[in-house]
Amino acid sequence: MKNLLIFTLFLFFGFQMQSQEMNQENIEVGTILKINEAEAYGFKHIHFPRPNFIIKSGGIANYSSVEGDRVKITAVKTKKDGTRQVEIKRVDGRKFFRNFTTVKADIDEALASGEMTL
Repeated sequence: MKNLLIFTLFLFFGFQMQSQEMNQENIEVGTILKINEAEAYGFKHIHFPRPNFIIKSGGIANYSSVEGDRVKITAVKTKKDGTRQVEIKRVDGRKFFRNFTTVKADIDEALASGEMTL
């Protein structure tokens, strides 16, 4: 019984690792993603400008306006610590908050937390 439990746990974690690797392989320039609703206090892994900077540059600081937007990856960069950072822009051609054409995001963390989906 103990061996069966250990074997099932081993299989579960093996499939979990395989699914994470599949998500990492699918991310490349041109991939279309969707921005989901932020959880508690804004987005943690999508690096939108702070509200005061948006307002000073003439935009409207309404983070709920980007929920549901479809975005396209324009650049992928791997940092020294191994995290992948992407640059995204809206598919419809409009700007984020009326001023910013592109925004950076930590893609692996954003996908894992549910801020973005494929």
